[in-house]
Amino acid sequence: MKHIVVLTGAGISAESGIKTFRDADGLWEGHDVMEVASPDGFSRNPELVLDFYNQRRKQLNDVEPNQAHKDLVLLENDFKVTIITQNVDDLHERAGSSDVVHLHGELLKIRSTGNYKDIKPWTEDIYLGDTCNKGYQLRPHIVWFGEDVPEIETAVKICYAADILIIIGTSMQVYPAASLIDYVQPNTAIFYIDPKPAISNDCKVTVIAKSATEGMKDLLGILK
Repeated sequence: MKHIVVLTGAGISAESGIKTFRDADGLWEGHDVMEVASPDGFSRNPELVLDFYNQRRKQLNDVEPNQAHKDLVLLENDFKVTIITQNVDDLHERAGSSDVVHLHGELLKIRSTGNYKDIKPWTEDIYLGDTCNKGYQLRPHIVWFGEDVPEIETAVKICYAADILIIIGTSMQVYPAASLIDYVQPNTAIFYIDPKPAISNDCKVTVIAKSATEGMKDLLGILK
């Protein structure tokens, strides 16, 4: 069975109604991204940051997986499928995908500020003063700008073993995630779905310049 590896970014979640900071000139829900997605921002104003992610967590109750998420699940009927996502929502899991790696963390998990490996599922708000069992403040399990990406080595190994690579809804500008395309084998088929593709159509990459939902419809026709 061939192994499909899928790299997904904000574009696939945007079609479900989840906004990103790229939607408005570097602002994310009205905030400069460095205020709410950096260690310095958290140090300066932890209550603002905690509230920001509390709101993002609540937003998950108002959105649903879209057809692109569901079409990726359909691929599991004929292929081994691993999804590597930059998104922190749970839409892939809710659609039914069985193998998902979150590069940038997950909204529905928390971790201790004293131990980055102390990670737990979490669905409630986090407040200043909420601590782990060792007394350290809890924070969202989100990889902020300037922090290491713990899952990147796992993602590199997965890409190395891919027979087919599908890239959906990512600008290919955020590293190290954008570098994963460089780790597939030379004979790996690559498909890139994005309405404003950052990669040119060439002998190595087949570009489908459409939204995630429309592009996946086309790709199912190619792969089936």
